[in-house]
Amino acid sequence: MKVALVNPPWSFEGSIYFGCREPHLPLEFGYARALLSREGHEARIFDAQAFEWSLDELARRIEDFNPAMTVVTTAPSYLFWRCAPPELRVPRDTIEALRKVSGAMVVVGPHASTTPSATLRKLRPDAVVLGECEEILVRLASTRLDAWGQVPSVGRWVNGTAVVTSGPHATEMKSLPALRWDREEIERHRHHHHRFDIEPTAPGAEVEYSRGCPYHCTFCAKENFRDRFRKRPLAVVLDEIDALIERGVRYVYFIDEIFVPDRELLEGLERREIAFGVQMRIDQWSYEMLDLLGRAGCVSIEAGVESITEQGRSLLAKRCKLSTEELTRRLIHAKRSVAFVQANLLEAKTDRPEDVAAWRDRLRDAGVWANEPVPLFPYPGSPSYSQLWGRPDDLAWERAHEHYLAEFDRFSDIQVPRPLPLPELEGIAAHA
Repeated sequence: MKVALVNPPWSFEGSIYFGCREPHLPLEFGYARALLSREGHEARIFDAQAFEWSLDELARRIEDFNPAMTVVTTAPSYLFWRCAPPELRVPRDTIEALRKVSGAMVVVGPHASTTPSATLRKLRPDAVVLGECEEILVRLASTRLDAWGQVPSVGRWVNGTAVVTSGPHATEMKSLPALRWDREEIERHRHHHHRFDIEPTAPGAEVEYSRGCPYHCTFCAKENFRDRFRKRPLAVVLDEIDALIERGVRYVYFIDEIFVPDRELLEGLERREIAFGVQMRIDQWSYEMLDLLGRAGCVSIEAGVESITEQGRSLLAKRCKLSTEELTRRLIHAKRSVAFVQANLLEAKTDRPEDVAAWRDRLRDAGVWANEPVPLFPYPGSPSYSQLWGRPDDLAWERAHEHYLAEFDRFSDIQVPRPLPLPELEGIAAHA
């Protein structure tokens, strides 16, 4: 079977979207392509964002490929499944542009995983995949369309009703091969995600060593995908990085929800000509391991602190055993060997603004950057959503979005000045 794996031509006007706007390697589709090819299918990635294709150009390319199944994601790469754009206007417009040339249409991503019925209603695909999609896409490609109801973790319309076969799927990480990207795919990814020490002179890439997180912080939307902590085999990951280096990549960003201290990985990276960035909990790292992290080539740390008070971190269920002073010292220590260190703050509503300002000034004086506290969006699939409203239903995204706009009158400096209401966003053509 021919399978088209589509990353839409993303645009974010009016969105509350927190993530980076630059293209990133669609790792979920890289894995799916490899697994589908292993089973004898012909799978091709159509990355409209990276290649800057219009919907018309994308449709022409899909028509030329003539797939029996087309897969569209509702988030711009695995890196942003936990903070995806709430609105579905870009996936909707993409699906409508492809509907006559797509074959069977499948939707993957956080919306399908957390609110499958609403996603089916809004996008009208043949099926949605709940959870991590790589292995399920192979099952769908190997099964007749009229038997897709027998495939686990799939939602479909049946006689006007959304029917889901089982809960979200978790991929067996040991089954995922070392990814190989075409030279042109790599050349299109000049962005070095979360790197600020130099201007890129060579391609960047994203890599995944682990998936999931053992913590359950209230703000993290991971209950229905990328939840349980698992690692890929070290040899496979290093093989993947070696292939990226051969393609000219000189910086990789680990998309791991929580980049944990791993001496073998760091020593393997230290032997390679590669710089890298990570997102981590700095309370898990000793001073000695932070030094090794810097020697291994780390040039960017995004550390989740969230609140400068123990009360605030407790309300966010951070389960952090270190005091604010101890966290501060580790951040400052990390800056001795890592070019850019960031402490992430959320609007916990327990921290006094003058105390936050003083703490940020102290870090800034030591070369560490801490952002202004970011307003907390209660993503469907996060504990914060469940605490407010219970289990997500068909109106979960609308409810969370309306609450967010009513709760805050100023927004993060990485967002638009005033996001639009979700119904208005979804009523606008993404590329009008």
